[in-house]
Amino acid sequence: MAYLDESLAAGETVVARFDLHWTAKWRLIVFLLLAIPTLGIALLAALYEWFRLRAIEQGVTNRRVVYKTGIFSRTTAELRLASIETIDLRQSVTGRMLGYGDVVLTGRGESSMIFARLAAPLEAKRAIEGAYAANVEDPRSK
Repeated sequence: MAYLDESLAAGETVVARFDLHWTAKWRLIVFLLLAIPTLGIALLAALYEWFRLRAIEQGVTNRRVVYKTGIFSRTTAELRLASIETIDLRQSVTGRMLGYGDVVLTGRGESSMIFARLAAPLEAKRAIEGAYAANVEDPRSK
């Protein structure tokens, strides 16, 4: 079961999950291409990279925004929706052409969270803003 599903509190639901864009998988592609001239040795690196990418979870619930990574150990960053001050979208020219970008959340104090190389950054930003608006309107969800 995914961390996002395992960590839900009572009454908490997943609003959206965010996928990485294919350009975030460039290391995996390089290792797979290097597997041919290295007689398969690079397949070990490709396998590790595949597991590393599969271990990344990003999403928003009706109460918080979650970023989780780690294959053997686990590192999470979670930001309560009520603590969010700004939600910024960063897209380069290439990112706009290929459809990827970063969503940067700034919370109270020094807390911040970056969702890098998202496949649909504008939709992710809208999902977070929608969950935030619903959280502000429904004080029971805090």
